[in-house]
Amino acid sequence: QLITRWIEQGAKYEPHWAFTRVEKPKVPTTDWGINEIDRFVAAKIKSKGLEPNSEASSFELIKRASLDLTGLPPSLELLEKYAGFKGANTYDKLLDQLLSSPAYGEKMAILWLDISRYSDSYGYQDDNIRSQWPYRDWVIHAFNKNLPYDQFLTWQLAGDLLPNPTKEQILATAFNRNHKYTEEGGIIEEEYRVEYVLDKTNTFSKGILGITMECAQCHDHKYDPVSQKEYYELYAFFNNSQEKGFEGDVSVSKPAKTPILWVEQDDLDGILSFINHPDTSKLSISVMGELEEKRTTYILNRGAYDAPTLPVEASTPTSILSFSPSFEKNRLGLAKWTTHRDNPLTARVFVNLIWQEIFGRGIVKSAGDFGMQGDLPTHPELLNWLAADFMEQGWNMKGLLKKILLSATYRQSASISSKHLEIDPDNFYLARAPRLRLPAENIQDLVLASSGLLVGEIGGPSVKPYQPSGLWEAATSGRGVLANYQQDTGNKLYRRGIYNFIKLTVPPPKAIIFDSSNRDRCEITRNRTNTPLQALAMMNDPMVLEAARVLATKLSEKYTKSDQSINEAFKRIVCRELKTEEKELLQNYYDTELKHFQTNPKDAAAILDVGEYPIHPRAITPQNAALMQVIVSLYNLEETITKS
Repeated sequence: QLITRWIEQGAKYEPHWAFTRVEKPKVPTTDWGINEIDRFVAAKIKSKGLEPNSEASSFELIKRASLDLTGLPPSLELLEKYAGFKGANTYDKLLDQLLSSPAYGEKMAILWLDISRYSDSYGYQDDNIRSQWPYRDWVIHAFNKNLPYDQFLTWQLAGDLLPNPTKEQILATAFNRNHKYTEEGGIIEEEYRVEYVLDKTNTFSKGILGITMECAQCHDHKYDPVSQKEYYELYAFFNNSQEKGFEGDVSVSKPAKTPILWVEQDDLDGILSFINHPDTSKLSISVMGELEEKRTTYILNRGAYDAPTLPVEASTPTSILSFSPSFEKNRLGLAKWTTHRDNPLTARVFVNLIWQEIFGRGIVKSAGDFGMQGDLPTHPELLNWLAADFMEQGWNMKGLLKKILLSATYRQSASISSKHLEIDPDNFYLARAPRLRLPAENIQDLVLASSGLLVGEIGGPSVKPYQPSGLWEAATSGRGVLANYQQDTGNKLYRRGIYNFIKLTVPPPKAIIFDSSNRDRCEITRNRTNTPLQALAMMNDPMVLEAARVLATKLSEKYTKSDQSINEAFKRIVCRELKTEEKELLQNYYDTELKHFQTNPKDAAAILDVGEYPIHPRAITPQNAALMQVIVSLYNLEETITKS
C-alpha cells in the first residue's frame, strides 16, 4: 500500500538526506534562547508539548563546562572565580579560559584516538610494543592550536603528499598506520598487506564519512548506493603505500614499520617541539609514503586477497560526491574531495560527533552510520545549520564547541519532571540537560586532580599504572617485551588516563569496565553501561584509595577541624557547596569511623597503607583514616562521576 500511494503521488525519488549538499536553512523564530542552536531546539521542544528547563546553577555550569572542555573537575580557584558569574567573570570568559587550557587538547584527543584506533602495541598473538605515541602528542597539539578541521584531516590523510611536507605533516599520517600488525611467523605477506589497506579504507569511511562500507569489500552494499567496484576505487587511494604485509616475526620486532619517520633532537628542538621525549634517542613512527611505481588495484572476488578480478582506478562513490578530474588521484586528492564544500558528509559527521561528545547522543544517534540503515536526525535543520556554519567559519573546532556551550540548550538544568519522562524519557529533544557518566579516562583524571596527585605533564611515552597482577601474563605468547606487566613508579602513576599504556590483547582493565574503546578498530561511539563491576572498581581501585588517603592527609595538615576538611573535600570532588543535611550525614559518618579507628588503631594503619605515594609516620592516625573513608565515599557518589 505504501508503494502504491507513492506511485499514485508521482513516484518522485529523493536521494538519501545525508547524500545531499549541505545548505544552511532559515533559523526559526522563537521566544526562547540565546543563539541559533536554541531556535531550532525550541521549535522542536514546543512541537512535542514540552518547555525548556531553567538555567543550571553557576556551580553546575562550571563543573559541566570544565569536564566537557578539559576532562578535569574545576579547581577551587575556578569555582570561586566564576561563582555566580559576577562582573567581568562571565560564563563566556570561563569558556575562553577552559578552551585555552592545555588540558583541552587532552580531552578532545580521546575522541580522535578512538577513531584513529591508537594503541601502544601491534596486536595479534605476540602483541609487541610499538612507538606511535608521538602521533598522540600531535593530536593533542593540533586540538590545542585549533588546527582547522579541514587541515587536520588533510595532514592525516595525505600530509606526506603536500608540497615540501614538514615532519609534522608527515607525522600526522600515522593516523593511517595505527591498525594492528602481525609479527607471527608463517603468514602470507600479501594477505596481511591487503588486510591493512582494508582497515585504512574502513577507518576513513566510518570515522570521517560516517558510512559503513565494509560489506562492499565482498559484494555491492545491500542498503547504501555503494558498489563493490566503488569500494575498491576508494581502497585504491590507500593501496599505493610502501607498507609491507610482514617485516619479520617478533624475534626481530621493531617499534615502527616501513615507511618510518625518524625524529631526532633537532626536530624536538624545532618543528616537533610538542613531542615530549624524555631522552636524546631517535624516535621512529610508522607513517605513510607512496610507491614510486603505482600499484594496480583490483576488485577482489568476495574480498579475498588472492582473487583479483577487474582493475580499477582511484575514485569515490558518486552517490556521495563525484571525484573531480582536477583532484590528484592519490590521497591528497582524496583529502581535497573530503573537505570540499560540496561533500555532504564530512562536516555533518564531525559536528554530529561533537554534539555526541557534549550531549551523549548525536543529532544522528548512529554517529558512524549516516547511511540508509542509520538513524534519522532528530533535528535535521539544526544539523544542516551547524555543518554549514562550521564550514563558513573556517572549520573552526573551538568555535564550534564554544557556540554549542554558549547556547541556552546546553545551559539548562538537568532536573527531570514527570512530563519529561512521559513525553521524552530519552531526552531526544533536549528539554533538559543530560546526565552522563564520565568517560573512563576522565574518571581517573577527576580522582587524581581533585586529590592533588595529578601530574599535569603533557604528552610523552605511555605509562603503566596500577592494575591487577597476572592479566598480561595470562594472555601472552611469552614472546616480546610485553609478555609481563612492569608497573611504573613515581610520577608516572599519576598521569591522565589518556596516557595509560594500551596493549591491544589486554586493554587497561578499569578503562574497559567503564566502557572505553579497546582500540583494535575504529570506534565512533562508546557504550555507557551501568554494572556492579564499576562500583567494585571505584571502591577497591588502589588509585582511588591512594587519592583519598593523600587528600585526607593534606586536609588534616591544613585544617584543625574535621568539618572544614570535609567541606573542602566535598567541594574539590563534587564541585559545589555542601547542603546542611549532607554536612550532618558526612560528619556522622566521620565520627563513626573515627571511633572505630581510635578503638582499633591497627585498622587505621592498615587502611592508610595503600599506594606508593609516601606517607609520614605521624600521618598514620585515626583521624586521617576516618577522613579517608569519608573521601572514598565521596568518590563513589554517582554525582561525582556524572556530568549533570
